[in-house]
Amino acid sequence: MACQTGEAVAINIMVQVGDIPGLGPETYSRWRASTVGAITDTLQRRLILELLGDVRGRRVLDVGCGDGDLAVELWRRGANVTGIDASREMIEAARSRARREGAEIEFIVAPAESIPFASERFDIVVAVTILCFVENAAPVFAEIARVLRPGGRLVIGELGKWCSWAATRRIRAWLGSQLWRRGRFRTASELHTLAAQAGLITGPVRGAIYYPRWQTAARLLARWDEAFSRLTTAGAAFLALSATKPSDS
Repeated sequence: MACQTGEAVAINIMVQVGDIPGLGPETYSRWRASTVGAITDTLQRRLILELLGDVRGRRVLDVGCGDGDLAVELWRRGANVTGIDASREMIEAARSRARREGAEIEFIVAPAESIPFASERFDIVVAVTILCFVENAAPVFAEIARVLRPGGRLVIGELGKWCSWAATRRIRAWLGSQLWRRGRFRTASELHTLAAQAGLITGPVRGAIYYPRWQTAARLLARWDEAFSRLTTAGAAFLALSATKPSDS
């Protein structure tokens, strides 16, 4: 899944709602082609990959894979990748991307709250912006924990609740946006709690995207993003958590 803080994020969070009219693979392309989108995508991707670490030889499940951009990157890094998304249109786009790249990745249409794989199958699960329109996220975490092997790791990234980006989306909801009226934004505490309730051992939450959604601000402040990420999650538009499934022993 591509890691999007902008409007394209809505595509890959079809956990319960399926395709959202007016949003499709082309939305990702437009977002990545914009200055703010390119800078933001790079910063979010850097954080997710840092938390994932070395994926060579690992069985990785990308939950809510969107158009397959992250899945292909993980495949390039040596992972054995599978991707699922509830949007058939996004899965078709992901399959097309994999064919173009010559990537051997299995993409399946499936919701995150009902992952169609046996328990303890994957070494790593990565899930980026899959909870944005999900009111009850507990079943999603429970399924992720189920398919992780003992000692396996979840890396999840979500839209931050207390930031200028979320405030703008709330204003748009008040002004009539049907999309953002359904929007759900998370705090670091919520991510910790959801992962712990699923039986996972949580690490610290990291933040990214500390600038407002302005091109000039993105250009000027992006260089400081990594430093802020190691200091605080306050004001971060994107939050990422790494959690581990306890070993049997």
